[in-house]
Parts: sequence; C-alpha cells; structure tokens
Amino acid sequence: MVNAISVLGCTGSIGRQTLSVAEHLGLRVAAMSANRKIDLLEEQVRKFRPQFVAVFDEAAARDFRTAVADLDVRVGVGMEGLMEAATLPEADCVVTAVSGAVGLKPTLAAIDERKRIALANKETLVCAGELVMARAEEKGAEIVPVDSEHSAIFQCLMGRGEGELKKILLTGSGGPFRGRKRAELEHITPEEAVRHPNWSMGAKISVDSATLMNKGLEFIEAMRLFHVAPEDIQVVIHPQSVIHSMVELVDGTVIAQLGVPDMGLPIQLALTWPERKPSPFQRLDFWSLRDLSFSQPDLENFPCLRLAMDCAREGGLASCVMSAANEVAVHSFLAHRLGFNQIYDAAAAAVEALGHAPASDLETILEADLAARAFVKEHF
Repeated sequence: MVNAISVLGCTGSIGRQTLSVAEHLGLRVAAMSANRKIDLLEEQVRKFRPQFVAVFDEAAARDFRTAVADLDVRVGVGMEGLMEAATLPEADCVVTAVSGAVGLKPTLAAIDERKRIALANKETLVCAGELVMARAEEKGAEIVPVDSEHSAIFQCLMGRGEGELKKILLTGSGGPFRGRKRAELEHITPEEAVRHPNWSMGAKISVDSATLMNKGLEFIEAMRLFHVAPEDIQVVIHPQSVIHSMVELVDGTVIAQLGVPDMGLPIQLALTWPERKPSPFQRLDFWSLRDLSFSQPDLENFPCLRLAMDCAREGGLASCVMSAANEVAVHSFLAHRLGFNQIYDAAAAAVEALGHAPASDLETILEADLAARAFVKEHF
C-alpha cells in the first residue's frame, strides 16, 4: 500500500473519486494537477493541502496563484508543471487521471522515478504501449490499472502462472445506444451521448462509450498491459455491468470479477495492492439481480470498435493516430461542430492518411499525435 499520492487530473471524474478514496484510506495527497477548473481545484487544495499543484493552462495558473496566495503551496504551469507533479519525491504513487495523450510524458517520467502508476489514462498505452511497458519493466516500476475492466483482468490473473491464460474476455455495457442502427445515430446530440446507463463519467469517455471507441481503446490497452495478441482478446457486450471482465484459462475454466459499477473500487485496489482494505462502497446484492446477459459487439453499426481492433492488429502508429483523431473529433462533437457518426469518419480518415508507419520512438509517436489532431481540424 502506498503512503502519498500525486493525482494528475484531480478535477475530473476519476481524480475526484481518487481524492475521496485517499481521504477514506488516510493517504497524503502530495501533489495535484488540473487544466482549467480552478474553482474546484482551489476547493480541493484547501482541503487536502498538497505541497505542489500544476495547472496546465497558463492563464488559469495565474488566476490560481492569486486565489491561493495565502497557502503554503508551490504552483507549476504547463507540461513542466505536470512533469514535476509526476516526479515529486514525496509521492510514491502517481494516479494518471488526465485525459488524452498529454498523460504520456508524465507517466514515463514517473516510471523513470520507479513510482507506482495507478493508470487511468488509456491513451498512454494506446499511443505508446510497447515503449511504456518496456520502460516500466526496465525501471522496475509497478503499473496497476484503474479502468474497471483492466482491474478486473488484473485481479482474475492474480496468482496465475505463466502459460495459464487462454483468452481475455473484455466486457462492455454497449453504451446508451445499444441496439440502434447507424442511420438512427446520425442526429444524436452530445446531451444524449453523455448519459451512460450504468456509469458516472466525464464527457469525453462517455461519448467514447457511446461510440464503442472506449472499448476499442481498452482492447489495445489490454494487449499492452497483459502482453497478449489481438486474437487472445474477445469483446463481450454485457449490459448490466456486473461482471467487469473475465479470463479463460487453458483448461477451460473462466474466472470473473463482479461488483457494483463504482470506480471507487478499482481506484482503491490500485492504491492498496497487494493488500485489500475495507471500503465504504455499496456491495453487490445477488438477491436483487434479475438477469445477466451477453452478446457479440455490433461492429457494423458501431464501427469505432472495429477500427480500433484493426489498428491493434496493424501496430505501428495506427493506434496513436486513431486515438488522437478521435479525441479531437469527440471534442468537436461535444461543441456541436461535428455529428455523432462523423467521429468514426474522422478517426478512420486520419488512420488511412497517417497511420501506416512504424512507431520507432517517442518523438515519432508525439509527432504522429500532433499530425492526427491537425488532420481532423483541417478536414472535419
């Protein structure tokens, strides 16, 4: 179990829940980072009293410094500040809850300092998974997943010997539009897309769940975390979100992790592993369960998942380009500048134009990320 944490992205959904879990466990919050929500950030800082805070947006950082002038807290700015928050000596665990590829450099920096990474930033492994996992192995840094699905797989594999795993069964709810045809989705609004039936999440991840891109990102992330090939992962639609994922072992045994849909559970495990601690979260009531159902994903009407799986098989820069293009497209959709179905169109076009090259090093990956973002802004 860790003693002090740094929370990158403390004002987002995962960041807020992490702070609640830290308070419950009695952990010290040594550092925080946020982008622009300085009112909420100030409230958090006054409560948890970290020694260092990074504000990514320069103008917001100036306002924040003024707001907390009476506190004994250092304030950093931009990527430099984010890197300092990730490497602060007093924190032995970094919770990477920022959204997008901005989390890549701080994660690598924290790995270099041999900190535990409580990984909630999908894009880190989607864009540069081979590089990140190799660096973690080289430095001896722990990466413990926070995503409910990957936490479930992580738990199901605890104590398993090498060669016991046959297949990962990656579950997903199917999102709020499960069962609809692509033509019916043409006029979906952002307000409809962010209303997930089971989980309370931020806007970007909620839209990704609605398009099934989130499941595609998790597919790639699972490949990297657990060192498996694409054909060793099967996506299973499970609308009730009771089973968070499963593993099939070589003898045919299937092991599942079940629980209520509350991100506090995998967050707490990432902070206490290899121990388990009592938690305040709701328990699963089996007497109230009426139905657990499973089906294949609809790749025709939700092609973002198919695109991600294709990118996983191709390798190289394909996944990085897809993730960056999707991120820009989702934000354009949330701003009512792009239609729901155009999110896939933008990501697929970017991959076709820019994704067929090897991911030779970090600089190449970051350049591809920027190029994909510029492509979507120019063409969509």
